[in-house]
Amino acid sequence: MDDGATIPAVTVTAADGSAMPLAAISGPAVFYFYPKDDTSGCTREAQDFSALAADFAAAGVTVIGISKDPPAKHAAFTAKHGLTVTLASDEDGSACDAFGVWGEKQLYGRTYMGIERATFLFGHDGRLVRAWRKVRVPGHAAAVLAAAREVAAG
Repeated sequence: MDDGATIPAVTVTAADGSAMPLAAISGPAVFYFYPKDDTSGCTREAQDFSALAADFAAAGVTVIGISKDPPAKHAAFTAKHGLTVTLASDEDGSACDAFGVWGEKQLYGRTYMGIERATFLFGHDGRLVRAWRKVRVPGHAAAVLAAAREVAAG
């Protein structure tokens, strides 16, 4: 996905089981992809975005975290950690494919397929303004907020 690309016409599932067509989201939006609920890095990332959720909302920016975990697992993850960020399921992998985040990964010498931790910021017109690939969690949510505020103001 290159700068200027539009939000893909894919639908993810909210934690409550409702359909969430991403292209129907208006205004600036952040979609962050993460590998798996309740793992250390993914928990920290969700907590960081949750801690800044009011700031994103004040700037008029929608934030959605997306993984392949099922809606029930997202609901349990949200409850366990008191998360306030919206989480969505991409069980069929259509959003991961559309955003180009599904691919080969390596951990401890083992190769497997999984979700690349990545974040995408879209502007008022639904076009990609910035993408962060191979994200490192510490400080990431704050950096995204700073960029999102610039986009929302412009």
